[in-house]
Amino acid sequence: MLQSPAPPQPETPKWNGQPIVLVGLMGAGKSTVGRRLATRLGLPFVDADTEIEAAAGMSIPDIFERFGEPYFRDGERRVIARLMNGEKRVIATGGGAFIDPDTRAAILARGFAVWLDAKPSVLADRVSRRDTRPLLRGRDPLAVLEDLARVRNPFYALAPLRVSSQRAPHDATVNTILKALGQL
Repeated sequence: MLQSPAPPQPETPKWNGQPIVLVGLMGAGKSTVGRRLATRLGLPFVDADTEIEAAAGMSIPDIFERFGEPYFRDGERRVIARLMNGEKRVIATGGGAFIDPDTRAAILARGFAVWLDAKPSVLADRVSRRDTRPLLRGRDPLAVLEDLARVRNPFYALAPLRVSSQRAPHDATVNTILKALGQL
């Protein structure tokens, strides 16, 4: 009896030294994993949200409250475009950044996107520890994250590398990324 061959395994994308851009839902660990990944690679780390706050001269919750999400997304798009200048670095983005078509196109064209994927239940547990997320204010975190996952995950899936962010030490996620990049 003939057995059909095993399906081909998807080829691991190649990292060519362009900026590594971490994308995914809030709470996936983009900032924490990003800092550790940058340290291990000997690269600078940049948190896009911190850069947005510096450019605006106010916190992200204040931007949302005073000007609304469209204004924030416009600033986010401009800051990320500036960060994608080709310099080798690790960039953590906000959860909604990769959903914007222009921001996503810039990241995919000039960076190496890594999707930190996690179940909404894991994310809800993580983000419930602090009340700093504008999209969660006064709402059930699990319900919000399940809705966001339904809408955003198809966009995140366009990233060349998908890494599961689980209830494990962040260094496990960093090691998985390093291995996929051929750096471990």
